Amino acid sequence: MEKKQGIGFFERYLTLWVTLCIIAGIAVGQWLPAIPQTLSKFEYANVSIPVAILIWLMIYPMMLKVDFQSVKNVSKRPKGIIVTCVTNWLIKPFTMFGIAYLFFYAIFKVFIPEDLAKEYLAGTVLLGAAPCTAMVFVWSHLTKGDAAYTLVQVAVNDLIILVAFAPIVALLLGVGGVTIPWDTLFLSVLLFVVIPLSAGVITRTWVIRRKGIEYFNHVFIRKFDNYTVGGLLLTLIILFSFQGETILNTPLHILLIAVPLVLQTILIFFVAYGWAKWWKLPHNVAAPAGTIGASNFFELAVAVAISLFGLQSGTALATVVGVLVEVPVMLTLVRMANKTQKWFPE
Repeated sequence: MEKKQGIGFFERYLTLWVTLCIIAGIAVGQWLPAIPQTLSKFEYANVSIPVAILIWLMIYPMMLKVDFQSVKNVSKRPKGIIVTCVTNWLIKPFTMFGIAYLFFYAIFKVFIPEDLAKEYLAGTVLLGAAPCTAMVFVWSHLTKGDAAYTLVQVAVNDLIILVAFAPIVALLLGVGGVTIPWDTLFLSVLLFVVIPLSAGVITRTWVIRRKGIEYFNHVFIRKFDNYTVGGLLLTLIILFSFQGETILNTPLHILLIAVPLVLQTILIFFVAYGWAKWWKLPHNVAAPAGTIGASNFFELAVAVAISLFGLQSGTALATVVGVLVEVPVMLTLVRMANKTQKWFPE
């Protein structure tokens, strides 16, 4: 019998682990400052080598799960793909920018200096332009989604990320008054999307040819179960060892950043979910369509934020707050999707 595919122990309590990593990272920064000082010396083109290695540990196992052969089946049931793509790429990045701009530059103006508002805006834009490619498999399973169709949604989404992520981020950050070096942005996409995606596809193809799809799904991929969460948690400890002073001086900012992120997550879920209901799509397609847009590829967002703005930036902090709030919000939306299953045709 296949091993249970529901949300695992580490993923279920991810918010707790992130909170503990915040505490551990701040403690390291305050009481063992030699550690972040030493790590900061290992950089190339503004990219932290230790963090880059850890981010690879996060992203590579996800890319192993993406089956691009499934893209050929898109034409048979295109409506779910249309909902996913339009919501993720023509709606989500721009609503994220608008909501974050409203809160950081207007509603929270008295609490957030303009220079930090720019950095927080950049972090939320990075999250908004990176729809989920990994945890959506978990959300899909918990909502009894069509696993094969979810693979198609994720595969198409990853293909779009390759060409759309960098231009959208550059456009929105330009509008927001943040100067982005295109070469660094493209380098980040190359390092944290193209290369691990290519490595994942090559590995998947090689293992399946040698051992078969059953071995790949039930043995090989299981070896990487804890790599993503482990890499994420170690990255957060390093990140917060640099961010500690900022957090201790402005703890309120964590809550302020979380507000637009939570609102955006709920909004995008109901945009896709409601659209799917209007189009009379089955629940096992509608629920994954809602969750893939609502959740974020936060590993990519964190990686690009660190590459572009540095470990100590407000941008990196904003992307990490995205990690902090995502799991509890998404679990709430999953429960809501399950309770409203009767809205959809069988």
